[in-house]
Amino acid sequence: MRLPGGLGRYAASAYQAVMTLVDILKWSASISGVIAAFMVSLDLGRRITGWGFALFVFSSICWIAGAMMSSDEALWSQNLFLFGINVFGVYRYLIRKKPVHE
Repeated sequence: MRLPGGLGRYAASAYQAVMTLVDILKWSASISGVIAAFMVSLDLGRRITGWGFALFVFSSICWIAGAMMSSDEALWSQNLFLFGINVFGVYRYLIRKKPVHE
């Protein structure tokens, strides 16, 4: 692999290691997001839905980290908002007591 500016062998292996980490983060985000969406869509109760949102939080963190490392501003900014929504979902389904219906 040739890098611009005549970077040496060590720089090339460091570059490859970073790209591997970005790939791992993005694949982890993608797979966990699909599983979380499935858990939430099943509507099997507050606990399962809450854990689905917790998995979405993990997915958002992975997307943000991977996108920042690869300079993808649109992806990390979108997932920053989704992170906030998902944290609210965790609060709503796992932390807050179920509201009493009158």
